[in-house]
Amino acid sequence: MEPTIRNILGWCIASLLISLGYVKRAKLRAMAGDFILSVYFHNPTLKEFEFCIKWLLKHKFQFLSLHDVEQLIIHKKPLPRSSVLITVDDGWALNKEAVVAIANKYKLPVGIFISTEPVEEGVFWWSYLDEARKSAFVSFSKEDLKEVPNKDRINIIDTLKHKIKIPRQALTVEQVKAIAQSPYVTIGGHTLTHPILPNCDYQQVYDELRLSKLKLESWIGKEVKYFAYPNGSYSSREIDMLADTNYTLAFTTEPHYLTAKRLENKYQLPRFEVYQGRTNIENICRMLGVYQPFKNSVLKTIELLTKPLSREKD
Repeated sequence: MEPTIRNILGWCIASLLISLGYVKRAKLRAMAGDFILSVYFHNPTLKEFEFCIKWLLKHKFQFLSLHDVEQLIIHKKPLPRSSVLITVDDGWALNKEAVVAIANKYKLPVGIFISTEPVEEGVFWWSYLDEARKSAFVSFSKEDLKEVPNKDRINIIDTLKHKIKIPRQALTVEQVKAIAQSPYVTIGGHTLTHPILPNCDYQQVYDELRLSKLKLESWIGKEVKYFAYPNGSYSSREIDMLADTNYTLAFTTEPHYLTAKRLENKYQLPRFEVYQGRTNIENICRMLGVYQPFKNSVLKTIELLTKPLSREKD
């Protein structure tokens, strides 16, 4: 683990949260069945992912599948105590050697939400942008492109694809087929091209949801029922369209516990993110759902304290 300033700061915050009892209280609430820990990853190394899984096993967490969560909703069952749901977004190549390998080793369920175009082409669109910024082809960032209409994003990325070559980053079609054969892996949808869905027009959203679903199903020979919003971005339009295209659950990136109340909104299920490249104790706090709320609260307090006092009008 590289001792960056960011990681040192994260370690300090996590250490404070542990010493103040935040982690202990979250564990006790999970043991009481107050909520399900809903945790997601992107591209963890084998070492990072196995550490998180072993920590959860050590502390007696019960691993739920996406199907298990769906059944809890359908049958309105009480939340199981000390339970956790593990999902992974995008479909990075390393997922096979890290996430799937660990799921098979410990015989634990995971859900992997896959964007199909990167699987077919090998590269995620923001990687072209990152490389272009290094070469000074462009000055805008990934965050900038999240704010523009989707057709403009597509035009920009298509231009960069002709200028930049990047080694494969995503799973291949054959690898997706292979990992889908594991009894512990559930494949879910994550659109065709990983756009910001609210920036798309109606037909684009419909195609992103429906065509990616059909493509995944043709690859793996199984129904694809579960979905994760790229970037966590969605509106009521996307929720309605998910129902129309026969998805049964959808996950956001909103950092909240998966309570019985939140399960009532089956297309708005929250998750806590665990980052690759962070310290182990920071990721423990992230899995337990205490890191992001605390950080957000601190940032909000700092913003309020540093905000200039408005002058009274005459």
